[in-house]
Formats: sequence, C-alpha cells, structure tokens
Amino acid sequence: MSESWKLTLPCTRAEAEALNEDIPALAALAHPPTIVTEEGEAFNDASWMMKAYFDGQPSDALVALVCSLVPSAAHVPSTPERLDDEDWLTVSQRGIDPIHAGRFYIHTSNNAGALPAGAVPILIEAGLAFGTGGHETTLGCTRMIDALKTRGHRFDHIADIGTGTGLLAFVARKLWRRAYITASDIDPISIDVTVENAEANHLPLGQSQGSIALCVASGTDHELLARRAPYDLVIANILAGPLIELAPALAKITAEGGNLILAGLLNTQVDRVAAAYRAAGFRLAERTDTGTWPCLRLIKRRRYSYARPVRGSGRTSQLPGDYGTW
Repeated sequence: MSESWKLTLPCTRAEAEALNEDIPALAALAHPPTIVTEEGEAFNDASWMMKAYFDGQPSDALVALVCSLVPSAAHVPSTPERLDDEDWLTVSQRGIDPIHAGRFYIHTSNNAGALPAGAVPILIEAGLAFGTGGHETTLGCTRMIDALKTRGHRFDHIADIGTGTGLLAFVARKLWRRAYITASDIDPISIDVTVENAEANHLPLGQSQGSIALCVASGTDHELLARRAPYDLVIANILAGPLIELAPALAKITAEGGNLILAGLLNTQVDRVAAAYRAAGFRLAERTDTGTWPCLRLIKRRRYSYARPVRGSGRTSQLPGDYGTW
C-alpha cells in the first residue's frame, strides 16, 4: 500500500454540496484525491469540514487546486499531513461511533462492530445530509419513537418532515411495517442520500402501504404531503425558528389526536416552540432531554362541538330507514 496524505480544511455547507458534484479539474487527474465532507457544528451551515485524501504526497499545484474548491478557507494554512499505513476510509470515519438507541443500532459500514443482542441494525453512511444518529436531536427522536412502540402505540400514516438521511423514516418503517410513510426534505441532496440509504437497508420506496414515499418540499408545501394527510404521527427534526413558523402547517397535516415529535431546538427555546404549538391546537404530552437538545412530543387536541338540530323543514339528511340520534 502506498503512503497516504490528508489535507483538512474548513468549509461551508454550500461548498461541501458543490464538492459532491462532478469536478472536471479533478476528474482529469490520473490519480484524483478522494474528498470527504462532514458537518462540524450541528445546524450551522458555516461550520463544515473537508478532508482530501491523496495517494502519495500531493504536489503544491494539486494542493492549490483542492484549496481553490473551498474559497472560504483561503485564510487557513493548507499543509497536508502524512498518514500511517492505514486504509484512508477507516481513518476518515474513526470518530463516528455506532449508536445504540432503544432497540436500534445505527452504524456506518466501517464501524459496525458486534451487533448487540436483539438490536435492529440501520446502516447510515456519513455524508452530506444531516442525521447519522450521532447528534443528540436524532438520538432523542429515535429513542422517543421507539418508546412509543414499546408502550403499544400504532400509527398508520407517518410523515418525517426534514428527513435528512432518512434515518427517522427508516426507524418508523421498521416499527410499523404496514404504515404509509412520507418523508420530505427541502434539500434535494438529502432525498438522494435517503434513496441510497433505503437501498442499503433493503427498505421499500414508493407510495404503497409499507413503503416510504419521498419528495423535495419546503416545509409541508408539496402535493404528496397534502394528499396523504392527515398523519397520526408527524416527526420534525429541524430548527427552532422553522419549527415555530411551521406550527400552523404541521397542525394542518396532523390528525386530531395525532402525535407530533419535534426536535432541533435548544433548552432555551422550548417555551417559544411550545407556545407556538399550543396556539396551533397542540398540548405538550412528553419531553425528554439529550444533552442540551430536548425532544418534545405533542398531541393535537380533538375538537368537540355542539350542533343544535333544526327541525323546521321536516327533512333530514339521513338515508330512509336510518334512525337519528336525537
């Protein structure tokens, strides 16, 4: 095995997404570097990281070419480092530990390790989309969804808004195998990643019962989401600001008595988020905390009303032979 070198530079999410596209300048090289990007600080588009792996010591010209792909890092020293004689992919993913949340064991292909007894494995590679299971928000949602199943809840129509890698939709599908599941994200790359992850986990995609239907949507603004509503379980692991803005829209697609799981907010943001959803017709049923990232479960209130019967016309909307209740 030839020696490997690595160049690490900060970048933005937009630059990371661009690096996922075909780059002619790199494709023309006889031995192009392998580039891996990852999220640095959760939900911070300005805090991503690029790692370029080279087969052999890179020339100054090649280093300059790679640096030109992330102009936001122009002020950062760009000195490659030599790696020990190890597989670069193993090195790049060493810091990503498998997660055991409820009955689920979430791992990449390079950190699977020994499957815990009775655990349900889900393979999620580290990549451009958010939601590998390691962040507290995704971990908290996974545990809460699993707890609902343990307590005997059954859901037939499920929506995952802001699906990222598809992980939470996959968790729901493994727990309620006959449910209609819809997963959306504002980012087309996330939907592409979800397709790849679904195939890797042998999960069916499509609009039939027991399958996961996918769409690119801003919030709930998509024909597919509207047509398949209402949902008895809605999951939204996003950010506090968008969650507050989406309160009326999420209320519209949630069935009366349905459950809504919210994450992506900090402890200091719970009161504002909860207030927005109370105003939209929800009550807070449960809260769990993973670090500084709480996970909320809300229930949409049922609406009861009294309609006074009108007898003046002598006619009824009931079919002949059907007896009224008044």
